[in-house]
Amino acid sequence: MFDQREAKYQWGQRVRAQVDLVNDGSHPEVAPEALLVALGTQGEIVQVGYHEAAAAPVYLVEFATVKPCVVGVLEEEIAPL
Repeated sequence: MFDQREAKYQWGQRVRAQVDLVNDGSHPEVAPEALLVALGTQGEIVQVGYHEAAAAPVYLVEFATVKPCVVGVLEEEIAPL
């Protein structure tokens, strides 16, 4: 069993995408592998969860795009503003 990694970021924290975020199939209204959020796009963490298999925190981030987009991301994919 792996130790649970503590979350670095908190609910309500402003962040930016550190990589282009593409659809992994979790957004059915968007084509698979389509760009959801471009590198550098700013957003706000709206929920902090935990991925048991990876023993890592997962963040739901609402990104400020033309149409607000909520995406589940890992710590390596975001950085604080």
